[in-house]
Amino acid sequence: MRPSLKVSLPAHEAAIGKFLTQSGTFKDGDLLVNKDGLRIVSQSEEDEPSLIKPSDNQLSLADLDAIKVIGKGSGGIVQLVRHKWTGQFFALKVIQLNIEESIRRQIAQELKISLSTQCSYIVVCYQSFYDNGLISIVLEYMDGGSLADFLKNVKTIPEEYLAAICKQVLKGLIYLHHEKHIIHRDLKPSNILINHRGEVKISDFGVSAIIASSSGQRDTFTGTFNYMSPERITGAKHGYISDIWSLGLVMLECATGQFPYPPRESFYELLEAVVEQPSPSAPSDQFSEEFCSFISACVQKKATDRKSAQVLLKHPFLSMYDDLNIDLASYFTTAGAPLATF
Repeated sequence: MRPSLKVSLPAHEAAIGKFLTQSGTFKDGDLLVNKDGLRIVSQSEEDEPSLIKPSDNQLSLADLDAIKVIGKGSGGIVQLVRHKWTGQFFALKVIQLNIEESIRRQIAQELKISLSTQCSYIVVCYQSFYDNGLISIVLEYMDGGSLADFLKNVKTIPEEYLAAICKQVLKGLIYLHHEKHIIHRDLKPSNILINHRGEVKISDFGVSAIIASSSGQRDTFTGTFNYMSPERITGAKHGYISDIWSLGLVMLECATGQFPYPPRESFYELLEAVVEQPSPSAPSDQFSEEFCSFISACVQKKATDRKSAQVLLKHPFLSMYDDLNIDLASYFTTAGAPLATF
């Protein structure tokens, strides 16, 4: 059973200290999100708002101490926090939510999905809160950071380790696509997290994608759109297979140390490159035939030509290094930056 946590930012965080002084609620049907967390409310509770109280097994706001900021982006920050009594670490994502009510309702549903997601290859979401225009999401803490962080230290990742990493990412995508019927929509190195146990997990599906698409990030060209498939970047109808294009770009970037497309001055130049130019490919003189074939299967221009996550999991590239007994735990802890919480 995952713990049920009630969290917020500590009062000494001056920049957002007023978070604790006012409350608010947004809901969709019987789904309610406020300072006491996300929950399903009964008809009697809806009729009598005073009946809506935090559950007895939830911890108080004061039970989490902020350690440090470990990430910024998408209109908010991510803090490392520690539970005072157990010493357990969590990541607390705090997002400013100044968007219209219809988007808030959509986010409420996405938060509900996040809380119900239980998969070894997806970052655990423990609880969500809404207060004074801020959403706080308590997440599993992955002490290795993201693949983006890891790449800054190692520059490139050898094929044998990429195969082991990719297996876990594909299993996460299979769960999202076929168990939860979710399109991630924002798969990129910063949304693939690692830890000292060698675990690789997908994060930031749902809520962050909604917020990014609702906050004008296309105009600021922050990189949110870099990994989009041709059908997504042109605004056409898209499905689960659009995540596979993103996976191909991520794996190619990890292998070569460079984003597959040259830097562009604007979103529209990137769009033109993705739509008009040939798909990126792995240099055949630097990588195995199997790896080149895997990348090609992911980055087909036509969505119908791409392979599903289930099919890709059986690709020869993912099994060609099995006899090496790859140890990702050792690789992540020795090749990357030191895994420290302070």
